[in-house]
Amino acid sequence: MQIVLLVVILVALILVHEIGHFIVAKLSGMRVEEFGIGYPPRALTMAKIGGTEYTLNWLPFGGFVKIEGEDGERGSGRAFADKNRFLQALVLIAGVAMNLLFAWLLISGSLFVGTPRALENSEIPQAKDAIITVSDILPGSPAEDAGLKIGDGIVKAITPTGTFTTSDPKEFTDYIAKDTKGTPVTFDIRRDGQEMILSAIPAKNTIPGQPDRVALGIGVAVVGTVPLPFYEAPILGAEYTWELTKEAAVGLAHFFASIFTFSADFSQVMGPIGIVSVVGVASKAGLPALVLLTASISISLAIINLIPIPAVDGGRLLFVIIESITRRRINPNIAGTVNTVGFGLLIILMIAVSGHDIWKLIH
Repeated sequence: MQIVLLVVILVALILVHEIGHFIVAKLSGMRVEEFGIGYPPRALTMAKIGGTEYTLNWLPFGGFVKIEGEDGERGSGRAFADKNRFLQALVLIAGVAMNLLFAWLLISGSLFVGTPRALENSEIPQAKDAIITVSDILPGSPAEDAGLKIGDGIVKAITPTGTFTTSDPKEFTDYIAKDTKGTPVTFDIRRDGQEMILSAIPAKNTIPGQPDRVALGIGVAVVGTVPLPFYEAPILGAEYTWELTKEAAVGLAHFFASIFTFSADFSQVMGPIGIVSVVGVASKAGLPALVLLTASISISLAIINLIPIPAVDGGRLLFVIIESITRRRINPNIAGTVNTVGFGLLIILMIAVSGHDIWKLIH
């Protein structure tokens, strides 16, 4: 079931990406020869409209748009290579834009229907599932030593003098600072849909600038489900999409930078097999979690496609930029060879990452 879900998600995201290319290519007057669902070999031609064949193919892992002259060959005036470079760049960027737009729609829709999120104080009484959640952890703090992680929901905290169960973050921090007096605290934690027990000892000298305050060294927020009005959901959805995009871009930039300094942690890289397990966890957590995971993957797909390497949109966009600067066309044979080599390297990387995923599963 997890594999089926992953295939459905990837097919949807790739089709959304290709629809972006398709729409802008059509609007730019380019001849789109084929819009394919899945990858060849072809199973059947569903229709031919406006010179474009709409096909269904045997390999159900996404889709593609075939534009006349996309590899540099000039054609009838409607080829990709015949159009000015501004229009070429728009067509290439359109796929990325559609993935970001799709992520925004998913997130906004989730907020409108109701999905777990950080709540304002005024919203807490409206949420039946409100729970204090760890939002930050200081390095070397009692919380980190105890094994608490960002995203952990604190169902209750137990000390020899009583049990804390409310969802007021100020009451919680006061409870830790005043009532525990540095004695061990047992936490009933909810993590990834499962509950576990952890124990920590709040201590002084944990928070910089407050040496006498007894603390765990965590930041907390109240997370719960409160649907947003239709006019607020798109605004907050845009904010969330922007934050997720920034985080993904910065993370990817740091990873590639670490490759050049020979300090890359490839254990953090996840391929299709690793994503299957993540999809499984998200599906067990419910539809909102699965929708948000899909939005995150859509954002990641957009950013990866912007990387200026051969065989992805970013690489082809780099060629367009080079041609704009030099005022000369890149030899189609050279461009085709570079893209083929780049695609081969991507396949090798995917095989290596998938092998690493398998290794982690069996060890």
